Amino acid sequence: MAEEMLKAMAQSIVEGNADAAANLARQAVEAGMNPLEAITKGYMAGVNEVGDSYACGNVFLPELVMAGEAMKAAVAVLEPELKKQGASRETLGRVVLATVEGDIHEIGKSLVGTMLTAAGFEVYDLGVNVPADAIIAKAEEVGANIVGLSALLTTTMIRQREVIETMDRMGLRKRTRVIVGGAPVTKDWAQRIEADGYSEDAVGAVNVAKQLVKG
Repeated sequence: MAEEMLKAMAQSIVEGNADAAANLARQAVEAGMNPLEAITKGYMAGVNEVGDSYACGNVFLPELVMAGEAMKAAVAVLEPELKKQGASRETLGRVVLATVEGDIHEIGKSLVGTMLTAAGFEVYDLGVNVPADAIIAKAEEVGANIVGLSALLTTTMIRQREVIETMDRMGLRKRTRVIVGGAPVTKDWAQRIEADGYSEDAVGAVNVAKQLVKG
């Protein structure tokens, strides 16, 4: 029975069905299933499958967004149960995410946040149009391992450089790594501004983040 439920959980993510994912999570709670097992052996299997399919070009951005939303719906039901039991998913690291000042694009950054949360990171999403000092203050406050900076306009990409230069001056780069992304952002730009990582999509961002926290 548990095996079937775990498979159904994975399938709900693959299909991007948020309602089914949340309903299965509620059933798991009622049946007394370990919420940690539901996340790691059920839903995460679906997230990994969608991620692999996306990397191979077999599924596209809309499916990835829907899978992320389905995962978010399941975690919303299961997280309080984890806390009740005093168990918590192993946190891979703390990530502060923001779309830089002057830029109000949300979707890509939110998707990265959802996928990072699903993978086991503690994510602080500051939203859009966020000034450098607010990003850095939050990173210091929570002891962030990673700062993720999104920019979707060529005119706002320079803000990514400003955040990195300010962090350098403050001596924060040894402790906190910086990942950059967004439609106009390239690997070449990431290297020029001395970012620690770059990804063109959410699945790649999770892989980069995992590598950076491993050191």
